Amino acid sequence: MTKTEILAELPKLTPAELAEVQAKLDELTGDGWLDDGRLSPEHKAALQAELAEHEKDPDAGSSWEEVQARLRAKLHS
Repeated sequence: MTKTEILAELPKLTPAELAEVQAKLDELTGDGWLDDGRLSPEHKAALQAELAEHEKDPDAGSSWEEVQARLRAKLHS
């Protein structure tokens, strides 16, 4: 089976079959999760700190549109 044929068959797979394919790809490439997908206490604390900052001043920062515009400007300069 060629790569083109394999790619054409992927949309026909069920979610469970796709998960099985992803698990095999992760196994082959070594890119699988190193943990069970849960946040470490340090990551939780960092996210909670960021959320607290946002709650103090929800208007601080940039909108997604502003971020996109800045990125596009950098890419086209």
